[in-house]
Amino acid sequence: MDLNSLSVDELLTKRNSLRRQLSASTDLKELRIAVLGGSTTNELVGLFELLLLSDGFRPVFYQSDYGRFYDDAVHDPQALIDFKPDLVYVHTSCRNVQNAPPLSCTEAELASYVQTETARYAEIWDALERNVGCQVIQNNFEAPPYAILGNYDAIASGGLTRFLLQLNVSLSQEIAKRSKVILQDVHSISARLGLKQWFDWTRYFSYKLLLTPEAHLELARSFAATVSALYGKSRKVLVLDLDNTLWGGVIGDDGVDKIQIGRETPVAESYTAFQEYCLSLRNRGILLAVCSKNTEEIAKTGFEHPSSVLKLEHISCFKANWEPKHENILAIAQELNLGVDSFVFVDDNPAERSIVEAQVPGVAVPDVGSEVSKYAEIVEQGRYFESLSLSKEDLERAALYAENSQRAALERKFANYGEYLDSLEMVAEIDTFKPVYIERIAQLTNKTNQFNLTTRRYTLAEMESISTDSNYIGIYGRLIDRFGDNGLISIVLGRKDFEAPGGTLLLDLWLMSCRVLKRDMEVAMLDELVARAKQSGLARLIGYYLPTKKNGMVMEHYAGLGFEKTRMDADGTSEWTLDLAGYQPRNTHIRILETVNG
Repeated sequence: MDLNSLSVDELLTKRNSLRRQLSASTDLKELRIAVLGGSTTNELVGLFELLLLSDGFRPVFYQSDYGRFYDDAVHDPQALIDFKPDLVYVHTSCRNVQNAPPLSCTEAELASYVQTETARYAEIWDALERNVGCQVIQNNFEAPPYAILGNYDAIASGGLTRFLLQLNVSLSQEIAKRSKVILQDVHSISARLGLKQWFDWTRYFSYKLLLTPEAHLELARSFAATVSALYGKSRKVLVLDLDNTLWGGVIGDDGVDKIQIGRETPVAESYTAFQEYCLSLRNRGILLAVCSKNTEEIAKTGFEHPSSVLKLEHISCFKANWEPKHENILAIAQELNLGVDSFVFVDDNPAERSIVEAQVPGVAVPDVGSEVSKYAEIVEQGRYFESLSLSKEDLERAALYAENSQRAALERKFANYGEYLDSLEMVAEIDTFKPVYIERIAQLTNKTNQFNLTTRRYTLAEMESISTDSNYIGIYGRLIDRFGDNGLISIVLGRKDFEAPGGTLLLDLWLMSCRVLKRDMEVAMLDELVARAKQSGLARLIGYYLPTKKNGMVMEHYAGLGFEKTRMDADGTSEWTLDLAGYQPRNTHIRILETVNG
């Protein structure tokens, strides 16, 4: 169910019926969320619940009493400890700031006021890490409702506007050092909505509800998108129609010279601006694909227009033909090795949007209308591409998919697949977890769905803790070949268990990016895993396959690596064992770099 089309009034009035419908799903992940509020949070939590249910979570909430966000975290945390949250949300506003400077504050004194207020929130985060050890989402601050000094309030060292701006910078710098704290950018969210629609003083003085329902909805959308990103549910692909979506006009009828793109007219400039938005998404790691009813050769000429911002090399998958668009979207998913639930489809035609939405469950289909000047705004409002970090792999993702096309072209030249693998001149770095890669490792655990044996999710904080725990063996794999660096693309994580004679490594996690399928990387990972297990005195590996809707491709993964099936449950869950006595390395196509940590 898409809740984006409903107004906040509809969401609040229909909340109970919507909750019943959404809760009926059997495939929801339970999530325990503690909300520590500087104002009354009931309405906000009600919206959280709906949006999280819609995103595949079954939230259970703890709410602090009004204004007790600091006390519950620092002075009286037992109720929070007993609740055992997976996530804590600290919801505060500029009214909760305690150390704002007086108007008489000098420039030299201002820094100490900022530092004192930052330290107060750092104290909350430190207490939460000690007591519950989970991920924390902390907002920064909106601008004050009144600028007492007018425009000068943003300049004067005693101005509240100036103080909150510098406090926000200080909080960002402090949060950047903390893997267990995520920033919610309330300053930008409130600015986009507008402060006149942000505060509701009548509700505040009556019920201690500081914000309007509209503000609560924007906060809830931001929060739900952040939670989805934390658990690997952000979208990865923007699928685009062409005619009247990326340019004005119908290229097959009008010809490339007559399509509207460029700076000459308002309409043409609107299409150019949307192309610039799409390119900015690609530059941060979102893949672009084309799905158009067109003749392919003619459709491609649109990208040769001198004013086209997007070029063919920016498109990771191009489908222009006369087949139904929903079939082409499934073909794009297969070609990119990605699930359709990672897709966002933009098309000016409401009939095409409706068909795709009905025929391909999981694809996000924003109702962009037909006014191109609003396309980017509407896609942004959906918060489909929320990100918690920006890795080297993100910045290079589109190039990595382009390199895969070159590999596929090379493969067709070889009759013998082993010779093809050798021709790639593959080199792998396989080692135990390193601090420099922990962020990417956590990201991969939450984004990989198909080649993922258990689909267990780990936050950055959890993975950091595991990486220093001697009870675990965790290895990563990076793969380089003649076409380029694929990046960090595989992870295996096992727990040591010495209850059985000889000791066992229980494999909680084995995953790999589909970009490197059929390259024997899993064989190389097994060789290195076995070597480290033997070094730890372990006699066997036990792996698990937990079936999901998306990971059927790895059902026989362990069988292919020589494991013996030792258990099979009615739900398809299976257990596999590999005795390490006499194990001989099997990798023959990938050269392994000398390890550093292992």
